[in-house]
Amino acid sequence: MGALQEKFDAARAEHRAVLIGYLPAGFPDYDGCIEAIAIMVESGVDVVEVGLPYSDPLMDGATIQQAVDIALSGGTATPTVLSTVAAIAATGAPTLVMSYWNPIEKYGVEAFARDLAGAGGVGVITPDLTPEESGPWMRATDSAGIDRVYLVAPSSSDERIAVVAGATTGFVYAASTMGVTGTRTTVGSAAGDLVARTRALTDRPIAVGLGVSTGDQAAEVAAYADGVIVGSAFVRALLDAPSRGAGLDAVAALTVSLAAGVRRR
Repeated sequence: MGALQEKFDAARAEHRAVLIGYLPAGFPDYDGCIEAIAIMVESGVDVVEVGLPYSDPLMDGATIQQAVDIALSGGTATPTVLSTVAAIAATGAPTLVMSYWNPIEKYGVEAFARDLAGAGGVGVITPDLTPEESGPWMRATDSAGIDRVYLVAPSSSDERIAVVAGATTGFVYAASTMGVTGTRTTVGSAAGDLVARTRALTDRPIAVGLGVSTGDQAAEVAAYADGVIVGSAFVRALLDAPSRGAGLDAVAALTVSLAAGVRRR
């Protein structure tokens, strides 16, 4: 059993959901990203997603795009992401990479899986890769011993959900709404329906992302999902802060609120 599954099992034993936090590598800069994520882990994030900055993000809303632009302008590249993973994995939190397929393919499919495992990473979320096109990726991740995470959406048919869940070895990422990432005032009823349909077709953990930004929303999602994914809210906390220290304080406060939310499901 891998570290990711162990984390979901431990949370389930505590009758709560897993809190998954995201930041792009290199944002606000290399050291700042590592420092912010370390504070997230210290304050209650269970699992970390390190974003691999990409120049043509299909799924990312304006907030994450702004952070990615900052990271790319600072010279962040795939080796930077891997060294960031190594630093975060040292905290003990299971650490995944969120990446579009093009950077992985450019780096080398087998090399990326091998080097990520060598850095202590436990898996990869690939939002634009379909199971049907995943043959080399499945072989590489199996060989490296890291998990694959694919996405389902409210528009996914039951047949499609079954295919995606069958290819997934980590958790199934359930996009709560159609559209791009970003904080929202409500999560939407589609998320609960999607989780219910997915749960009927797989025993893999199911984590909900896209839109969660408050402790109350985290509690709402944790009532029916195994994991709650938060990204844009952490990025926005850093972007809006008047200073580096204030940004880290905001990240810590947000994490505490979200961690309390997943525990009052």
